[in-house]
Amino acid sequence: MSLADTDTDADAKLVRTAALSLLARREHSRMELTRKLELKGYATVVVGQVLLSLEEDGYLSDARFAEVYVRVRSERGYGPMRIRAELRERGVADAIIATSLAPYQDAWLTQLERIRAKRFGRAGDFTERARQTRFFQARGFTMEQISAVLAGGKTRA
Repeated sequence: MSLADTDTDADAKLVRTAALSLLARREHSRMELTRKLELKGYATVVVGQVLLSLEEDGYLSDARFAEVYVRVRSERGYGPMRIRAELRERGVADAIIATSLAPYQDAWLTQLERIRAKRFGRAGDFTERARQTRFFQARGFTMEQISAVLAGGKTRA
């Protein structure tokens, strides 16, 4: 074993410790964890190797991260479009995003109605409906979902 191998092993242990420390606080996507570790000054090659071993050991999972992220963001009143965009920004694959959003498909309208009742009550005039529409669009709901709730009917969106 050469001195360079010893340094690489020591670096890998440091990276693994730092990565596990971050994962102990909350789930991270692979891209997030890579960015954070590289910002701390760890070598890209070592970070890649350590993250691969963490994935193999089950400590790091984009699918698990996406499931937790969708649950938390939907509970905070965000819609599927915004959550999808945020997951893409964090490097999660589209297939994983679709799988994570699927269980919530029927809940978006109910959630939208709950948010509307809590925040706005009934929509009166055109100006108020437009204001609510802009708010819900910014939260990531589709126009079909928004229209269904503002019209008072339920359609599957």
